[in-house]
Amino acid sequence: WLLLLSLFRGFTGEVASLRAGGWQSGLGLGLEGKTLGIVGLGHMGQPVAKVAQAFAMNVIAWSPNLTAERAAPFGVEAVSKEDLFRRADAVTIHMPLSDRTIGVVGADDIARMKPTAFLVNTSRPQLIDEDALVAALQANRIAGAGMDVFTSEPLPAGHIYRTMPNVLATPHIGFVTQENYEVFFRQSFENLQAYLDGAPIRTITPEVPYLPDAPLVDTAPGDVT
Repeated sequence: WLLLLSLFRGFTGEVASLRAGGWQSGLGLGLEGKTLGIVGLGHMGQPVAKVAQAFAMNVIAWSPNLTAERAAPFGVEAVSKEDLFRRADAVTIHMPLSDRTIGVVGADDIARMKPTAFLVNTSRPQLIDEDALVAALQANRIAGAGMDVFTSEPLPAGHIYRTMPNVLATPHIGFVTQENYEVFFRQSFENLQAYLDGAPIRTITPEVPYLPDAPLVDTAPGDVT
């Protein structure tokens, strides 16, 4: 939501203007009445829809297996992929990366977007045809894009996203919070202890029995094991 709000309200330009000694430099856009298109209404897309509705946005969604019946409990209208990209004032992507989802947002989809629309990706970079997106941004065929994930990370110093005025790029910080890292480290220690105890936890395939490895042996740095 940081990216969406910043794009709609023009925060980046306003902050730059203020730091340069200026004041209000343009008009932002409100969210009420705008249409948010969510690509992927799963466990990540659903909370996004809820926040959008709190801003009085209309929410539409598409995924290959989304039906009207599955979308209705979330107050979301299930639409075709083509309809989503035509109607949305902003498109936000919330799909996992798989063989089926690579390039799920292609050149034809981006071409259907309004010239006033924004595209936001905080999921995986491979979901979007990057060349098509860059071309659309350079030609101002869409209003802008917010990106938190990139095909090459860290983003190379000379990457075009670093200098495009209609791109708001953040360095993959969607998950980078103190609270998240506390959970990561705690669960890592718990998993290691559970492994040593021979009592695995958070088992993805509980039907597969635990098979202990061979006993650990002491090795010195540089030893080949």
